[in-house]
Amino acid sequence: MNKRVPGVQYFLEHHHGFFYILTNAPLTDKELSVGDYYLARCQVDDVQLANWQNIILPGEDISIQDMDIFHGHLVLFLNSKGCSMICSINMPIDVNYKQQMEIGDLSPWFFPLPSGLCKVVPCSNHDFMNFVYRVVVSSPVMPDMIIDYDMRQRVFSIVQQEEVLGVFGNSGSFSQTHDLNTNKLLDAQNGENKHAQITEVQRWKDFSDAYCCERKEVISHDGVEVPLTILYSREAWKKGLSPGLLQGYGAYGEVLDKAWCSDRLSLLDRGWVVAFADVRGGGGPDSSWHKCGSGLNKLNSIYDFVLCGKYLVNEGYVHEDQLGAIGFSAGGLLVGAAINMCPDMFRAAILKVPFLDICNTLLDPNLPLTLLDYEEFGNPRVQSQFESILSYSPYDNISQGSCHPSVLVTASFYDSRVGVWEAAKWVAKVRDSTCSSCSSGVILKTNMNGGHFGEGGRHGHCEETAYEYAFLMKVMGISCDTT
Repeated sequence: MNKRVPGVQYFLEHHHGFFYILTNAPLTDKELSVGDYYLARCQVDDVQLANWQNIILPGEDISIQDMDIFHGHLVLFLNSKGCSMICSINMPIDVNYKQQMEIGDLSPWFFPLPSGLCKVVPCSNHDFMNFVYRVVVSSPVMPDMIIDYDMRQRVFSIVQQEEVLGVFGNSGSFSQTHDLNTNKLLDAQNGENKHAQITEVQRWKDFSDAYCCERKEVISHDGVEVPLTILYSREAWKKGLSPGLLQGYGAYGEVLDKAWCSDRLSLLDRGWVVAFADVRGGGGPDSSWHKCGSGLNKLNSIYDFVLCGKYLVNEGYVHEDQLGAIGFSAGGLLVGAAINMCPDMFRAAILKVPFLDICNTLLDPNLPLTLLDYEEFGNPRVQSQFESILSYSPYDNISQGSCHPSVLVTASFYDSRVGVWEAAKWVAKVRDSTCSSCSSGVILKTNMNGGHFGEGGRHGHCEETAYEYAFLMKVMGISCDTT
């Protein structure tokens, strides 16, 4: 058995007398970045670490995110330079293999995807004997699509795609071959990569003719490249003149959700740019992305976000006086800290159930998430960690007499994760500290019935989104007319 070690995780799956273990436990005989996951195997009756067989190591620029095991196949969720990938490997794996291998050594089938910007979510694949793996695939310009991947025949079929009314999209085909290194679809005659497999041609609908989705790399303060996804209407967007909304989260290793959302069309069709900053602290190419933006490194997240905002303005995607920002929960901490760092950069901001009074919250061990958040943000009872937290705490860094962007702050009375008082305290302090013209532009909207995720329900969500968009347009001086 293995002793518990902080930061080391083990995920086990059983398959015909073996345990397959996805872990980030340190390897002594192979150079591997600290925190990277690999797949090991051991016999059920001999689980000693010394007798583990290291089966699959991540290849260059690839990280293993998750796994799923069936009678005849192993499914691996991968990340290659920020792009999602999935592959299947035939089971059982030869028990005589003793050397360490990379994924490409096991003749994997990489599931063809429409683009490298796709979000892939597995469906309920509970049947162990099944050889068809079902997922939901979407992207910022492609509505949700359910796809069945036949791992035995190595073909796939589109089961269903969400219908979107009022938008004219183009039909495309993702087919012939799939390249591991670039996650792009190639023509069959050019598909000489050893990881490429022939599949049947399938057709899907996206809106890339109407909306452009770009992925950029923004250089942060320490030279690290931060992924920035930029979405805008090809017809309505005007270079250097359009308003923009920058979204970020940057905590707990969570990947920022960039899946299809029809709500965004209301902004895009009015010429808005919607951008997603995958700052450090959130999910990234490997686990180091999270570590580099948490604890004593949290300031990296804030610098990343600020520089992504400056990139949008400097490159002409957004007008210099019409950039907005939005953050949910821990993303509210990110946006709140960015406003304190560069108050003149944002015209408006939306903080949804935001984590703003981080010092006082983490000093109260009686609150539900305090002890768990020590690992993410640090323990303020430790002097060095207290100083780090205090340096970016949104509540503690509001400048006296400074100007401040217009902000909509939402809170929920029954929120067990972020106390309703955090938003109220922050709003009161901003109103008291900033100039009179700025203080009147800070709005507190409290849901007296909902929790951290609101009241739920489609109609409630639509009403909430409409309120937020109306706020943004009013602050930007933009008409809400649909014409």
